[in-house]
Amino acid sequence: MMIPIQDTTSIFNIYCDESCHLEHDHQPVMLFGAVWCLQEEVARFTEAIRKLKEKHHARGELKWSKVSASRESFFLAMIDLFFSSPGLNFRCLIVNDKAKLDHAYYNRGSHDSFYYKMYYYLLRNIISDMNRYDIYLDIKDTRSQLKIDFLHEVLCNSLNDFDHRVIRRIQHVRSKEVELLQLADFLMGAIAYKNRNLIENKTKMVVIDRICRLSGRSLQTSTPPWEEKFNLFIFTPRETC
Repeated sequence: MMIPIQDTTSIFNIYCDESCHLEHDHQPVMLFGAVWCLQEEVARFTEAIRKLKEKHHARGELKWSKVSASRESFFLAMIDLFFSSPGLNFRCLIVNDKAKLDHAYYNRGSHDSFYYKMYYYLLRNIISDMNRYDIYLDIKDTRSQLKIDFLHEVLCNSLNDFDHRVIRRIQHVRSKEVELLQLADFLMGAIAYKNRNLIENKTKMVVIDRICRLSGRSLQTSTPPWEEKFNLFIFTPRETC
């Protein structure tokens, strides 16, 4: 009697968000972030975040824009939860000096082309052809479905994944319904605040200091590409002559 070979392939969920991604929003930086974990761990991590919200009477979405002195203990506890949770990982791509982007020279005159390129750079260090992935993006505009369909093709083609076995799906979701997507927004917000050199909100600075201490990073330099827990990649546009 033949014993069937077990499929040991792991399935991961990746939750992606972006900030200051519009071409003419007058922000100096642009960010693309992703939180990911094993699909079988999603429910456990989601429940942990919800319990922390309940404990601190924090209603609604976890968002960086909500950080305030009255909820400082909650936001610090959220940072502690992330860093104390093995298997829950974060990667962020930071585009510095966004005004220097020369789409005509590097991106065929298209900001959208640059957008897809940055998502490729974000995800290439996360995805392995040994595993399977379901990717979820926050809804941003009415073109979301067209953009993620094209992104799916771009990523699959880059991996020679023409039958979509590695990247099984990319779909949009609403952040208010997905705690791990909210976590991506929260961590990206802290990184954006630091890289914009803002200091006005003292509570935000306290939260950033906690992230720097637990990660061992300044949030303004790239980490080694193999680092999984808290991975940063700084992209600086090249200036054309």
